[in-house]
Amino acid sequence: MRLSPRHRLTLRRLAAVLWAAQAVFSATALAAASSASEPAHEIKDPHYGDALFHFFQDHYFTSVTNLMVSQHFDRVAHHTEEAEVLRGGLLLSYGLEREAGQIFSQLIAQGAAPPVRDRAWFYLAKIRFQRGYLAPAQEALSHVGDQLSPELQEDRVLLQSNLLMARADYASAVRLLEGVDGKLQSARYARFNLGVALIKSGDPSRGMAVLNELGLATAGTEELRSLRDRADLALGFAALSEQQPQAARTYFERVRLQGLQSNKALLGLGWAAQALHQPELALGPWTELAQREVSDSAALEAQIAIPFAYTELGAHGQALAHYQKAIATFTRESSALDESIAAIRSGTLLDALLARNPGAEMGWFWQMRELPEFPHANHLAQLLAQHEFQEAFKNYRDLRYLEKNLDDWRDKLSVFDDMLETRRKAFALRLPQVRARASEIDLSALRTRRAAVVAEVAQGEEAADGVAFADAKQLELLARVASVRAVVADSDPELLPARERLRLAAGALNWQLAQDFPQRLWAANKELQAIADQLEQAHRSDAALAQAQRDEPLRFEAFARRIAALDPLLQSLTARLAALSQQQQVALQEIAVDELVRQKERLAGYSTQARFALAQLYDRANEQTPEQPQGKQDAQHAAKP
Repeated sequence: MRLSPRHRLTLRRLAAVLWAAQAVFSATALAAASSASEPAHEIKDPHYGDALFHFFQDHYFTSVTNLMVSQHFDRVAHHTEEAEVLRGGLLLSYGLEREAGQIFSQLIAQGAAPPVRDRAWFYLAKIRFQRGYLAPAQEALSHVGDQLSPELQEDRVLLQSNLLMARADYASAVRLLEGVDGKLQSARYARFNLGVALIKSGDPSRGMAVLNELGLATAGTEELRSLRDRADLALGFAALSEQQPQAARTYFERVRLQGLQSNKALLGLGWAAQALHQPELALGPWTELAQREVSDSAALEAQIAIPFAYTELGAHGQALAHYQKAIATFTRESSALDESIAAIRSGTLLDALLARNPGAEMGWFWQMRELPEFPHANHLAQLLAQHEFQEAFKNYRDLRYLEKNLDDWRDKLSVFDDMLETRRKAFALRLPQVRARASEIDLSALRTRRAAVVAEVAQGEEAADGVAFADAKQLELLARVASVRAVVADSDPELLPARERLRLAAGALNWQLAQDFPQRLWAANKELQAIADQLEQAHRSDAALAQAQRDEPLRFEAFARRIAALDPLLQSLTARLAALSQQQQVALQEIAVDELVRQKERLAGYSTQARFALAQLYDRANEQTPEQPQGKQDAQHAAKP
């Protein structure tokens, strides 16, 4: 069995990467860079090929269970190291990073090649970082040597910088990232991290210069355009913090209006105009933002930023109306959040997410692609965007799949019972019949007969005249020659020609027998050996039958005990999984609810600000006189009951 170049390339990417949907496990390519010219990877053990087959079908749970069974029975002897790497990657894809780490550590301790070692530790560090295990990720990354490919080396630097920045060690992150000067796409992320780290470390001018390079760079893909928007957004807020509102406006205006960062950019653009004492220019972006989905925090802030700008312009009546509108919006959104929280606590959200996004065996590659019905679908975007929620939901999905899997196995136990009972009955029914047929064959008599034939062949071989191996026709001719010889034995001269013909015929017959002698002797010995082998096989079968008569009932009892022992084990595991699923469901719901509660708290804060500002407007309106400006008269008029 030989793998195609496409599959060889697939095998060369350890599934622990988990950063791209097309990345798959590297069962062999941890040891070498992929190359289209290298020899095909030969699969020598069929059971290892079976695990790979299920893997390529995206049946990761089936693949890892079949692989572990094959390893238990030593069925993958030709792929011991590759199978372990594959198992570690599969376990890692299900989030079992400790078990995967133990596998990789054992491989390294057994003398794995440096490229295998470095890639294993690198991928382990990456998945630990993804799951939020910062200290273990740093520990794994410290084991990586200098045998990574150039692409992975840049990824390593980026991962190290993320770990440093997560610990707020921005100065070390700057020193690390300043040496990155690659042309790969990952280098742009390194430059972005460098710009942020410089700003955080107290060097905003250099940091803003780095980010500005990214903000002006060409971007041919959506991913790079999104990164460019992030750079411009970071530049804008950094400029605001440095009291550079005019520069901030320039940076915010470079962000795409329909991009992922557009809401924050519109909000920042308004505050930049406000910092320039141009509230009339702030109304444009804030009005656009206020018309967007209010589940976004920037859109919520715009609801009270607009009346603030009107207040600055002296348009108190319009400010009053917008504050009242903002309070009404906040009240409606708060009620909507309460409904969403109730729906989440009921468990319907999680069940609907599972139902709309099947793919139980997909491991860490599985992604949510379809949203379920929900009272307020706009709240789902905020939930599903959370890394914590995504990771917790994957764990919940895996627990639910294992519950289903255990239920299936429990159902199969009854099938195994039926199969075992059927085999018992079939054995009890067929054994007497087989023994009766076996008793009809007398192996001792057959051996005696063979011994006699062997003696005859030996005598014929010793005589070497070929008569012992003559066929029926030749024996008939020999008999006729003998009878004719008796007739022509008389010395009558008239029989002389007949005697001469008889002599010639007898000579021809003897010559033919002599010619056929070697071949017939070889054929006879061959047939005797075949008979001996068959007698030996019959003897072994008879012994095996006798052994089976003794052992099979014991094997049936052993199977029955194993089946009986599995039932309480499965029940115990099912109960544990049910409890864990319930705990994970509660934890997952709390993660979702906490996010919505934080939104409610933001709403409460914005609502308090709006009400306080509204009260101030009422107070100002009550203090105004008719001679005051028309805008304030409008506010006083609007404030009247």
